Amino acid sequence: MIEPSQRLRRAVQVNDAILVQRIIKSHPKLIHNPETSPAGLSNSNLHVAASLGYLQICKVLVQCGHEDPTPALNEHHQTALMLAASKGHTEVVHFLSENDPSTITRRDIRGRDAIMEASLGGHDTVVQILLTYAPGGATAAVQAADIDGNTALHFASSIGNYFVLRTLLAAGADAEKRNIWSWTAVAYSATVQAEVYLKGLVNEVQKRRRAKSEAEEMRKGGAVRIVEDSVAED
Repeated sequence: MIEPSQRLRRAVQVNDAILVQRIIKSHPKLIHNPETSPAGLSNSNLHVAASLGYLQICKVLVQCGHEDPTPALNEHHQTALMLAASKGHTEVVHFLSENDPSTITRRDIRGRDAIMEASLGGHDTVVQILLTYAPGGATAAVQAADIDGNTALHFASSIGNYFVLRTLLAAGADAEKRNIWSWTAVAYSATVQAEVYLKGLVNEVQKRRRAKSEAEEMRKGGAVRIVEDSVAED
């Protein structure tokens, strides 16, 4: 006879949301049901469902209290959101990000977060979703670095994904930020073409920032002159 824990694991793996709900209702203590196999990393039911992109299973587990009061972590301290982001499962990432935005910037044992994982996987839509819900804003989120000092831009550069590079720079990523080996993201460019593209993007962003700064200075200067003229007339 198959044990409830095994039945639950199988139900998750075959995307049977109704059976998952029934088993958890009968055996609420099995809601996490960590994987005990050598390669399982103690992944919970939500970790497995998220990594496979099973949105309905994820919804059932969250509704049953899987992430209450804190997100489940595997042996590498990864959240289900990190696994979904690394695989590019857009709908699952959207759901988990909306459900608990704080998990977006949570770090694993390597210091990586979901944004870094999505950048390394080249999943631009996922990166955009994560930046949209990131606590503290997108600019603060893209400045984060792992224990080696690598940012999401370093990871995106290493695989040469043009879309992710543009998204990160538009969000405020610092192309001059160096890791612990003093390398910038450009140094990790996957190809010569990717390096040229990234350098072009950096120049484009810098020009826009300078133009914006100059425009703001002009507005401030104009406001001062108007006040002075008004005082003179009085």
